Amino acid sequence: MHDDEAIAKWFLLAEQRGNPGTRIDRRHFDGLAWTEGNHVEALVHGAKYFARLHACLSDLAPGDRMYFTDWRGDPGQRLRGPGTELATLLGSLIRRGIAVRGLVWRSHPDQGKFSEQENQELGKAVNEAGGEVLMDERVRRAGCHHQKLVLLQHLGHEDEDVAFVGGIDLCHGRADDEHHHGDPQAIALDKRYGSRPAWHDVQLEIRGPAVGDIAETFRERWEDPTPLDHQNPWRARLARLGRKPRRARPLPPMPPDPRATGPLAVQVVRTYPAKRPAFPFASQGERSVARAYLKAFRRARSLIYLEDQYLWSDEVSGVLAAALERAPELRLIAVVPRYPDSDGFLSGPPNRIGQQAALRRIRKAGRERVAFYDLENDQGFPIYVHAKVCVVDDVWTTVGSDNMNRRSWTHDSELSCAVVDSRRDSRSPTDPGGMGDGARVFARELRLELWREHLGHEVPDAELLDPSQGFETWRRAALARDAWHDGGRKGPPPSGRVREHLTEPVRPWTAWWAAPAYRILVDPDGRPSRLKRARHF
Repeated sequence: MHDDEAIAKWFLLAEQRGNPGTRIDRRHFDGLAWTEGNHVEALVHGAKYFARLHACLSDLAPGDRMYFTDWRGDPGQRLRGPGTELATLLGSLIRRGIAVRGLVWRSHPDQGKFSEQENQELGKAVNEAGGEVLMDERVRRAGCHHQKLVLLQHLGHEDEDVAFVGGIDLCHGRADDEHHHGDPQAIALDKRYGSRPAWHDVQLEIRGPAVGDIAETFRERWEDPTPLDHQNPWRARLARLGRKPRRARPLPPMPPDPRATGPLAVQVVRTYPAKRPAFPFASQGERSVARAYLKAFRRARSLIYLEDQYLWSDEVSGVLAAALERAPELRLIAVVPRYPDSDGFLSGPPNRIGQQAALRRIRKAGRERVAFYDLENDQGFPIYVHAKVCVVDDVWTTVGSDNMNRRSWTHDSELSCAVVDSRRDSRSPTDPGGMGDGARVFARELRLELWREHLGHEVPDAELLDPSQGFETWRRAALARDAWHDGGRKGPPPSGRVREHLTEPVRPWTAWWAAPAYRILVDPDGRPSRLKRARHF
């Protein structure tokens, strides 16, 4: 099979994106809804990402640009130790003549375990230094901007441009490493995660033509003429009295896209809800994240490997169940957090009830071909899995901000990148899916990197390459660690960090209020009415 044909079988075509209002595909002269010739590196762990980001920021020169979007930004978050606090670094960039612009979700007050104050403080610090960071409230009711993007553009040297996309916010709690002792600048999660929660996450570093598509995504949001605070008349009045901007200043002209620099094809996929006033670049919203999963899962034959913060929703679990029913040899491994980040008397049941139902449905479809796990560090504390990663048949990979739930597929703004490598991996099995696509280097190496960490580096790759053999290696690792716990944790612990994931059930007398709270508040639906009725994305 010619490689372009293989890519087209995995990626969405332009008409399959379902959003004729966006420029992201029209800007390609070849008519493709993706770019080829990219270099992509997966940065596993926030500490590695922050160190790489710091190095790239240090390389910027006067006239260059740093654009970002974020769900949460902490001005004091250190990228590489004392003196590298985010607000300090951005202020230094501005004084060196580098343009800094950002869109940060306005959020809700800290008292509700959100981040309004931190986001406001970051915006104030950057704006007083001469940059432009805006609190963006242009969301659907009960929604948020969840995209995590940093874009660095080099004036006159576009081939040096780089973008970072994934699950990692520029905030406290994320700067953990492979030892999983947690970020020294910790955030509070459920008490069972300890006072310094361990955190697992992944970000992509992207160079090449795909940077242009990511820049277009930032530009579309930035140029939305809707007032930033249109939802809240009181905030709008305060903004006018305080002479705060309600709209963004114009961006400079779009620079040329970087030239080809590597062997990877990248498709930029997003979620935007249908809302009023509508996004000018997505009048009925966009659900290319969901559509990308749907297309990839229909082609899955050997293994779907997921790392996800949530994994809930009837429709998402239905998509996975259908894939398992369609392909009798297909296996599914999913890694999720052991507990919700907030698992109190009122917050816990709505957070658990959706996952409980989803896992039950997937298990019914796949039975012994399905396994759910969570992770713990060497001290026995659970690791909070915040990564949003999917690898299918060692061919198609996606990393981004979206989770496997209806909220991420329809309601919040999300940004992810799907990747297919032109290089084939020669190690057996050379074609795990049996569809002629062959195993691809990027997908397989990312899966192996994650599996080595979770299962223990002493496990030989020979036990991990084949999906069916690797599936059994996971099962044995979890059984061994669970047995060690059941036996009172006597003697040295088994290799790896894997345990079987068991959801704490939501009792019937609690489900009567938790179920509607889950559907309305926790996992809302942002589709247009016609798609809701048809249950299509």
